[in-house]
Amino acid sequence: MLAPMTEQTESRRQRAARRAGEFPAAPEPLPRPVLDSHTHLDITISEAGVPPRRTAGSPAPQSWAADGTVAEPVRAVVEAAADVGVDRLVQVGVDVDSSRWGAEVARRCPAVVATVALHPNEAPRLTDLDEALRVVETLAGQDRVRGVGETGMDFYRTGDEGRAAQEASFRAHIDIAKRYGRTLVVHDREAHDDVLRILDDEGAPETVVMHCFSGDAEFARACVRRGYLLSFAGTVTFSSAAALREAAAVTPPGQLLVETDAPYLTPVPYRGRPNASYLIPLTVRALAASTGIYLDELCEAISRTGERAFGPW
Repeated sequence: MLAPMTEQTESRRQRAARRAGEFPAAPEPLPRPVLDSHTHLDITISEAGVPPRRTAGSPAPQSWAADGTVAEPVRAVVEAAADVGVDRLVQVGVDVDSSRWGAEVARRCPAVVATVALHPNEAPRLTDLDEALRVVETLAGQDRVRGVGETGMDFYRTGDEGRAAQEASFRAHIDIAKRYGRTLVVHDREAHDDVLRILDDEGAPETVVMHCFSGDAEFARACVRRGYLLSFAGTVTFSSAAALREAAAVTPPGQLLVETDAPYLTPVPYRGRPNASYLIPLTVRALAASTGIYLDELCEAISRTGERAFGPW
């Protein structure tokens, strides 16, 4: 039996208090629709709430009640994203509960598809990893579940004592993705070499998404050679992220995706405030500048790649 991890982190309530009511204004809409390839609607709503209503005088979103309160939080997040050209969302599971929740939201909401998994930092905490993996496998067979992830390796938050469980979980998720024909969504934090080693060992599924890509141009080329898709988050807009922008510049348009990882990794100029899918245009514009691809062409490429990875919505 594995002992629970003892990492000291902010409580969910503390994070919620820090973020509540701080959503920034909506950015300029994109010229063509794109998707958010990785978001956590459940965490966004519970920790930060929902983005603000549309400009005064515009028609009231259907998710808002007459008294100005939010009637349907998920729908509110989806509507805010659609207003700026983000018309599809991938809701990502990180444990059994969020995977079940995401699968149900995807079943009810046409703009959302789901992925299911145990986050690599979750795996060492579980007393019965096999049972949790059985739940993930059961959910992976549902039509509106289009991916297995986020799974992978994380050497930032989990030390040596948890890496065996992470690797066993990662290998199991790769197997589930291949058997069910699902896209594999990979979490890789300070574990580049091990992630590639395990994928090469197991044989990668047909489609692999490197979530919140965090490597340099050399690592990007290694992933591109293997046919993987690289998904860039708001981190690509940070002033310290020159290596990420170089990685984006060497990634072919047909292997580029964009994501929020909401409510985290909010792009500049709103770093530190809560994130949601409606802020994707800021990251897309940063990617256009980094890659030299015209904005409308980049939007079209991202949209096409998202459909290839996660199927029709």
